[in-house]
Amino acid sequence: MKVVAAVDDSDFSRHALAWVLDHLFPAAAADEKAEVETLRPALVLVHALEPLRHVMYPVGPGSAVYGAPSMMESVRAAQTENARNLLDRAKLMCHQRGVSAEAVVVEGEPREALCRAAADMGAGLLVVGSRGLGAIKRAFLGSVSDYCAHHASCPIMVVKPPRDDDDHAAHRTTS
Repeated sequence: MKVVAAVDDSDFSRHALAWVLDHLFPAAAADEKAEVETLRPALVLVHALEPLRHVMYPVGPGSAVYGAPSMMESVRAAQTENARNLLDRAKLMCHQRGVSAEAVVVEGEPREALCRAAADMGAGLLVVGSRGLGAIKRAFLGSVSDYCAHHASCPIMVVKPPRDDDDHAAHRTTS
């Protein structure tokens, strides 16, 4: 089974990846490693690179200037570099736990791009983190996890943020 894990630069995303590594990719005993490797699901880390919006600068009453194409190119290059660095950190987290992962950058609105990537890759499971928003905030701010739960073509797992109270400390996943 191929597991696609959404990765961004949030604590919620890091928590979701840690949960995936802890629960879907448990460490195998050394003598069982070869056998487990063939049964272990494949992990693909996906980061959605949001499209650039053209920037307009007001220059006076009733007039504006668009950002220069060279500026847009440099912003896109910085976005791409940040995405690569983010995925490198996520891959390192996987490597430290003995899990190899493929890293992919997809372009588009994150919620749509993640669903499309999961479908294109033939994912058996899409894993996303959750900010833990209530129903009202989710309605106004939007929710990638909520959108994916309704539109993904494969099963989806939403990893909720850890609780802050000490009663549930034993159930938290450390990253």
